Amino acid sequence: MTLEKTQGCMLCPRRCNADRAAGEKGFCGGGTLPVLARAALHFWEEPCISGESGSGAVFFSGCNLGCVFCQNHRISRMRDGELFGRSVSPERLCEIFYELKEQGAANINLVTGDIYIPALADAIGRAKRQGFSLPFVFNSSAYLEKEALHMLEGRIDVYLPDMKFYSKKRAERYCHAADYPEKAAAAIREMFRQTGECRFDEKGMIKKGLILRHLLLPGGLLEAKLILKKAYREYGDAVYFSLLNQYTPMQGQLTAFPELQERVPGREYDELVEYALSLGIHNAWIQEDSSGEDYIPEFDMTGVLCPETQVS
Repeated sequence: MTLEKTQGCMLCPRRCNADRAAGEKGFCGGGTLPVLARAALHFWEEPCISGESGSGAVFFSGCNLGCVFCQNHRISRMRDGELFGRSVSPERLCEIFYELKEQGAANINLVTGDIYIPALADAIGRAKRQGFSLPFVFNSSAYLEKEALHMLEGRIDVYLPDMKFYSKKRAERYCHAADYPEKAAAAIREMFRQTGECRFDEKGMIKKGLILRHLLLPGGLLEAKLILKKAYREYGDAVYFSLLNQYTPMQGQLTAFPELQERVPGREYDELVEYALSLGIHNAWIQEDSSGEDYIPEFDMTGVLCPETQVS
């Protein structure tokens, strides 16, 4: 499966046709095997994902979207033609799932694994056939062809997609992806088809469903409102929303984008929250004032290598 699906790659709407199995790299920088930057407990997701014990977060390197304001730019972009991290086989990835479970992880949180869907489907399938019991969370930019998501059906329990842009103009300016709004909407629709409405256990931890995230950007209040209005009209209370207030300008990245060089005023975020309430949205999480840098883990390949080769 992994080999076939990375020959003439069409996983995302860029449809770059890169023969990743032969070592050719497309826009995302990914090859056949997933590249990992970190695999460890993570405590800064939504409460129903992190809980008290932490989410078992696996951070993948490479990205097919390439937002100019990316907070994880160290691992999302190639440097000198290479991605940061270590390539691992589906067998090793499956082992990592079990290692995170032994550490007490509440779930397995696949962070920006969009470009490695065939390998993820392989590794998750292996784990499930062995009786692995933790939920799998797919933490995604949503810039995917819905056909690619078919490979994850029955494997992913919780989808955690961003809906970044409503307007083609902003999507083109910040990601060179004018088709993002329509493609992401279609991908999210497919994610919801697979999971249905949100379900939680007696401790309030999510076991099934979809949480739709939106990061409020400078100058993006109107767009954020339009995203919420459209999504709530389509999904109602069947999904949960997460309104993110953690945008932080990353130094050195935004010289060509002066409008993104300041944080979002608190009054604008408060207005977005009030708007969500006016729509009737109550199934949502909001954030207190915080720096986006607070949510960036140390990308040091913790948990990636086999235990006997880990460096202390």
